[in-house]
Amino acid sequence: MEITEVQVYPVDDEKLKAFVTIIFDACFVIRDLKIIKGNSGLFVAMPSKKRKDGTFRDTAHPLNNQTRRLIEDRVLSAYEIELHKVGENLPLSESSYM
Repeated sequence: MEITEVQVYPVDDEKLKAFVTIIFDACFVIRDLKIIKGNSGLFVAMPSKKRKDGTFRDTAHPLNNQTRRLIEDRVLSAYEIELHKVGENLPLSESSYM
């Protein structure tokens, strides 16, 4: 399985930094991943749906840490590239995920 495309849509918000769409093997898409600024840096949140009890459940997510890391690395790298395209520079604290 290969991530063949990553589309980043930056958001001007304190914690939510971008929405992301990823495509696997040029034939399967997952939309609405989020890049969030947390206490220890940036992380990727999987798409989720609010349940009747008020909790959230991921609608799509990796089944192992290796796949999660692959997705996070590609998404956060694409986010950094997108920011540089629009002329912004990441502070060192935000680029520390690498």
